[in-house]
Amino acid sequence: MSTSTPPRLPRTGDTEQTAELLWKAVSAADEYAATELVLRLLDEGTDPESVLLDVIAQVQGRVGEEWAANRISVAQEHAATAINERAVTAVSTHSAARTAVTRGRITVACVDGEWHGLPARLLAEVLKLRGWQVDYLGAQVPTPHLIGHLHSTRADVVALSSSIATRLPTAHAAITACQAVGVPVLVGGAAFGPEGRYAKLLGADAWAPDARTAAGHLAQERLPRPASDHQRFDDLPHLGDQEYTMVARNSATLVRSVLTGLEDAFPAMRAYSELQRERTAQDLAHIVDFLATALYLDDEDLFTRFIAWTAQILVARGVPARSLPPALDLLDRELKDFPRAVRILRAGTHALTTAPFTAAGNIA
Repeated sequence: MSTSTPPRLPRTGDTEQTAELLWKAVSAADEYAATELVLRLLDEGTDPESVLLDVIAQVQGRVGEEWAANRISVAQEHAATAINERAVTAVSTHSAARTAVTRGRITVACVDGEWHGLPARLLAEVLKLRGWQVDYLGAQVPTPHLIGHLHSTRADVVALSSSIATRLPTAHAAITACQAVGVPVLVGGAAFGPEGRYAKLLGADAWAPDARTAAGHLAQERLPRPASDHQRFDDLPHLGDQEYTMVARNSATLVRSVLTGLEDAFPAMRAYSELQRERTAQDLAHIVDFLATALYLDDEDLFTRFIAWTAQILVARGVPARSLPPALDLLDRELKDFPRAVRILRAGTHALTTAPFTAAGNIA
């Protein structure tokens, strides 16, 4: 609970200083100070959309950065996100955010398996402010339930959000299913890659890098209802080699095999505690999941970006990045009969082995 005197708010429009005040409240796990701050902003005339996107969203981005740098724990990251979600709720219920419906109806949801719901929630609130009737379905929405909802509401558009690239095959299924019932799909989130490169590949009708751009795009251009054969899975002909299917189905077996082989390939692992072994297994599972996704998209850049990011995360947590190449080499051996998988794994190894390392074996 906050016991301090509320700080003086910066002058209107100084969102950077305001975001700093919210960050202090969020990082201190002070829910009351955070919600009081956003309510005072609205009371004093700050535009609700600016509070959502220039203050709350900016602070949430910083939360992710602090976690990646190992300056806050997973528990602290979850607590901070929960407080930001409550701050969004405070904005949405304020009288300044009550807007009449002047546009059509839109469904906003996260793809199944995507638990980062805050970006979608922010979009939903911005669209309400822009005059849309919004059905916000939240995180991890199974595609059959999404389609059932569309049948009952006759939405004009679906906005799908995903931050995790490994959910892209699921996103593809959701996009295809929505279009099959005649509803166009706008997608957004980090999962769709730089400049939304995977949005086009997976047949989405539109892509936006952020909530403000998405709302602007929908205001300028009405997305046409697609024909029932607008998008089919055979638009990804490389899937015919079954490499994606085989890797995805055998991911647990691959993780166990590599985990066993790592004791010889990376002798330092022999001294690992049970907790360290468990975390290593989790890291390997993520590597296999990203490999499978790269096979689905036939895009090695997705895998190399993930591997580079993983190396940075490990370094921040005091784990030498030199532990990654042996794991990729073991996967290479396990999948020697899968040419696309081998190509992608070797691209990842090349990205790691050509990076500068410190004397401790970490990426410089």
